[in-house]
Amino acid sequence: MRQLLMLFTFTSLVVFTSCESNKHHEEEAERTFRVTSPVRMDTSFTKEYVSQIHSIQHIELRAQERGYLEKIYVDEGQFVKKGQLLFKIMPRLYQAELQKAEAEVNFAEIEFLNTKNLADSDIVSPTELAMAKAKYEKAKAELALAKVHLDFTEIRAPFDGIIDRFHVRQGSLIEEGELLTHLSDNTKMWVYYNVPEAEYLDYMSNVERDSTISVNLLMANNKVFDQTGIVETIEADFNHETGNIPFRATFPNPKGLLRHGETGNILMNIPLTDALLVPQKATFENLEKKYVFVIDEENRVHQREIKIGEEIPHLFAVTDGLNEGDKILLEGLRLVRDNDEIHYDFEEPSKAIAQLALYAE
Repeated sequence: MRQLLMLFTFTSLVVFTSCESNKHHEEEAERTFRVTSPVRMDTSFTKEYVSQIHSIQHIELRAQERGYLEKIYVDEGQFVKKGQLLFKIMPRLYQAELQKAEAEVNFAEIEFLNTKNLADSDIVSPTELAMAKAKYEKAKAELALAKVHLDFTEIRAPFDGIIDRFHVRQGSLIEEGELLTHLSDNTKMWVYYNVPEAEYLDYMSNVERDSTISVNLLMANNKVFDQTGIVETIEADFNHETGNIPFRATFPNPKGLLRHGETGNILMNIPLTDALLVPQKATFENLEKKYVFVIDEENRVHQREIKIGEEIPHLFAVTDGLNEGDKILLEGLRLVRDNDEIHYDFEEPSKAIAQLALYAE
């Protein structure tokens, strides 16, 4: 009796499982899939380029004379105005040289005036007068040079800007040419980025002569800078090792947020003309290749490889493998296999694309 009961239970389980399996296959067979077609249209996409941010002016401030650093008048990171006194090298030696030069000018002037009076009275020759005048002019030139050396003991800001880190301290013995600090003008920023040769050619083919191209800057905190930049310069030569050419965009920096040496990504809007677009979710990947399921006239699906040109939010621009009239599976890619027959509802490409952002949210 017990064996009979077990046999009955096992038979019931097999029958139930078989019914459920048949029911599942019937549901798959009756499932209706969404299908659409590629669409050809003009569009654009945003290309990111790694960039380096530079101040419009970033210079080294160096000592022009040797001596002890007597005084530092500013602090690191301080904003300074053009002509403001920043550093002072002990000027005593150069003051003494200036006084000596002034005395020599006075002596040479007196000697020249006496010689001129004698020459006017024909007591001395014109040659002696010329030699006295030359000696006087030489003394004046040495005086001017002494003034320059004394002025060099004061290091002043050549333009408005921000002081960088100090490389010396007060009381240090400074050598001529020694680096003191850097000065940056951050009112505008130059942002450099490299563009591959093919993209450069596309850019130059599409841009009109003397037109301006606007770009944006994605900062290191993943936020877009609140000012728009203008591409102003393309360098002359390609880098033969990388195949890139540097572009330079200029950004206003009214709040001083950007600083020299920062990094970011340039966001450049690239137009696509007559591009063949398909939804990204209609594709799948196998061994690093992209595929779609194409529906033939007998409503059977066939796997087909496609080539992707550019990636746009929710869309791919296809360069090979599809035509406008092809019907592609939009959803349920994992529920079908190659050569399966399906039931489907066709959705206009414009409607399918319009709904992509909604489904992604």
